[in-house]
Amino acid sequence: MRYSDLFFTLSSTFILLALIGCSVSENKSHLQQRAQSNLVNITTWHYQQQNATSATQLTELIDIPQLTQLVKQAVSNNPDAQQMAMNLKIAYAQRGIVNSDRIPQATTEINSHKHKENSISHNSEIRVSWEIDLWQKIQNTVDAANMDIASAQANYQATLDTLIANIMRTWLAISLQKQLIEIEESRLKSLTDNETFIIKRYRNGLGSLEDLDNARSSSATTQATLANYREQLSQNKRTLSLLLGEAPEKRAIQISSEFPTVLQPLANIPAQDLARRPDLQSAYHLIIAEQYRTQAAYKALLPSINLSAAFTGEELFNNPVWELLGQLTAPLFLGGKLRAQAEIAQLTAEKAYWNYQSTLLNAVNEVENTLGQEQSLSRQQQHIHQALQTAKRSFIHYQKKYSQGLVDIIELLATQQRTFNLQSQLTQLIYNRLTNRIDLGLALGLGVTS
Repeated sequence: MRYSDLFFTLSSTFILLALIGCSVSENKSHLQQRAQSNLVNITTWHYQQQNATSATQLTELIDIPQLTQLVKQAVSNNPDAQQMAMNLKIAYAQRGIVNSDRIPQATTEINSHKHKENSISHNSEIRVSWEIDLWQKIQNTVDAANMDIASAQANYQATLDTLIANIMRTWLAISLQKQLIEIEESRLKSLTDNETFIIKRYRNGLGSLEDLDNARSSSATTQATLANYREQLSQNKRTLSLLLGEAPEKRAIQISSEFPTVLQPLANIPAQDLARRPDLQSAYHLIIAEQYRTQAAYKALLPSINLSAAFTGEELFNNPVWELLGQLTAPLFLGGKLRAQAEIAQLTAEKAYWNYQSTLLNAVNEVENTLGQEQSLSRQQQHIHQALQTAKRSFIHYQKKYSQGLVDIIELLATQQRTFNLQSQLTQLIYNRLTNRIDLGLALGLGVTS
């Protein structure tokens, strides 16, 4: 083969490879554009809101004076939050490793040789090498590492947001258990009073011992329910300590049995709300990171230029011998390894896009569900409140009838149980509605300042 033919062949190869690199750059933002378009195409929420409150922080939704201090403690002491913080620091350190490839590398070597005359000679060498980032391949890997950091930051924020939301839910759960215990204690007191009243009537020749057995059966059932609620209360207190990153017996946090005020967060334009969600931000940054890695993988097919300089000699600093080398290398045949690695990188980027799409659909579903739950729970609360008022009036009416011997104890106890059951049901509904508002805030991307 003539030199002109060889030169033409190599030139054509380099031009072809350069075109491959350019085509990769042109497709760089394809998946990003698809992800952004999918988010913007969600234009409205299905449910309308009333009396919603505009908020930027999750902690603005609930009126708990001690919450700010608990948030600070949880961020500092919670093991899960600290693990995510370590992941973020690791991402920064990994970027430092990748970034070091852009900087000239220097190594030194000292050799000693013993000769037959028992004389010892020393030879030293300092070698400096540097790969010229001709195609911005190294820059692409650094850019990918930067996106990994952004993803890790979003994951850390998501962990903090979930942690604080769990603290708020647990706080409400403790208030719920205290109220349910108060209701059951009132029920038990009423049942005990009924037993006393039944015994009194029996001694006066009214009623029967069967009435007393029925009343005592109801009392025993209520005591069992009380035992269950008290244990749930203890478990919720231990859960709160766990979230704060401290031992359960360390201190007793004073929590009122009354529910604090929990505001309903305002749902705005879907694209505006969902863009604040850290899980979506993390998934989006991973798409960009994988695209940069895909670019770097394809550019590994292109030729590379390496410069190196070596300083050698027995007296390195007095009389060195130095050489300067330039090296142009290009992959010829590696059994398709580099091409397969590039294809894997491209498929990984596509997978990251579908992970983003899954996260987006789940986010939309969470918001729609919590918006719908707010309206449903509001209507349920109104109806149960009306039912409770009716049951209270009915119970008073049955008490008068029973004292006159017009109804039996079974009817009275049934009415009484219905009243206390409705009180418990109403309390549970209020709790569900308040926790749903916290879930809605989390779904809309409200969080805490990290």
